[in-house]
Amino acid sequence: MAGGKKIGLREVRALQPNEIAWDGAVPGFGARRQRDAVTYILKYRTAGARQRWHTIGRHGGPWTPDMAREEARRLLGEVAKGGDPTADKRAVRQALTVGELCNRYLADAEAGRLLIRGGRTKKPRTLGGDRGMIEGHIKPLLGRQAVASITRADVEKFMHAIASGETKCDPRKVGLRAVSKVRGGRGVASRTIGLLGAIFNYAVRKDLRPNNPVRGVQRPADGRRERRLTDTEYAKLGAALRAAARPHLALGVTRNRTPAAMWPAAIAAARFLTLTGWRSGEALGLRWADVDLARRTATLGDTKTGRSIRPLSQASCDVLRGLGRGSDNGLVFPATRGDGPMSGFRKLWDRIAKLGVLPIEVTPHVLRHSFASLAADLGYSEPTIGALIGHKGHSVTSRYMHSADAVLLAAADAVAAEAAARMGEARSAGVVPLRASG
Repeated sequence: MAGGKKIGLREVRALQPNEIAWDGAVPGFGARRQRDAVTYILKYRTAGARQRWHTIGRHGGPWTPDMAREEARRLLGEVAKGGDPTADKRAVRQALTVGELCNRYLADAEAGRLLIRGGRTKKPRTLGGDRGMIEGHIKPLLGRQAVASITRADVEKFMHAIASGETKCDPRKVGLRAVSKVRGGRGVASRTIGLLGAIFNYAVRKDLRPNNPVRGVQRPADGRRERRLTDTEYAKLGAALRAAARPHLALGVTRNRTPAAMWPAAIAAARFLTLTGWRSGEALGLRWADVDLARRTATLGDTKTGRSIRPLSQASCDVLRGLGRGSDNGLVFPATRGDGPMSGFRKLWDRIAKLGVLPIEVTPHVLRHSFASLAADLGYSEPTIGALIGHKGHSVTSRYMHSADAVLLAAADAVAAEAAARMGEARSAGVVPLRASG
């Protein structure tokens, strides 16, 4: 670049394919456009007079012209001392294992340095699932292999191994603690391959690989079946929720053999999920400051699909009132101990399901699908159902809106009333479910 001018954003944006813009302040530093990406580079000579081309990083991820220029100065300082940054980088790349790459990925994700769709960070529950797939499948099968050596054939072999159950095990039988049961199957293989693709995308962004070996691999169908409660199961669930609140019928006894009642907030959370179709994480993370019982509205600031305003039915409001309002910062469904979310809710749900003799596949997520299915049975449109349960693209997200409208409230009332009736409970006063016109 003539005139000793530094590379700036204007010069970077003006680059044409296969064009290089050289910096006028740092010798050998430049920006090169290849296809749709601009990469910052450094050309230098080693002490043995060998010319090297070193890739500093891709523009915007997170490199800027000024950041890349300072990195180029640092690298030239190493060269002046007899170093060879390109050779060092190649050695690290060849030595790095898949297991070590996974550790780096998790560390950056937990520190909030990895962004997903919408510019958001991964939630703790998602990270927990990622960690489980890494420890249960990726590390046992690929962990010791070098990142640079993984091919598409390796990825396909890895996928088929999980699908056939090679990694399936029960940690309790081998003396491991705090590790979830590892399951195999086609659905698990598909989800693990999705995570592995994200990890190798991370490796490409960090210049640890030139490409992603997962790209192009055909994954099997997820295998998840959208299950809904039958009328009989609704009745059993209602009976189980009522029995769980009575000590002489609840599962388990204390050490002195007296009947042990179930945690009331867990029973209320299960009932609330049945009457709203919310994700369990949304309900368990709900705070009183997010709830406006007068307007029958809940404002969720950080859901899977972003900010969301949800209508609350009369029946779900009755559940919340029964808990007694706590402090604004307090959780609506608190844990038995501490100030954090109810981490043991799934075990408590299993107790409720066992009390109602419900099939093992009836999970809290089934309550969500059942609510949506009831709404469809009553004739409500897909956008209305999406607004009720916060589906992507259908959440009420306007920052100028502070409450749900009458149409959504009526829909929430009708679906919740139908769910309550199937559980053998009285409909909320004043709620007359009308069949929607669609």
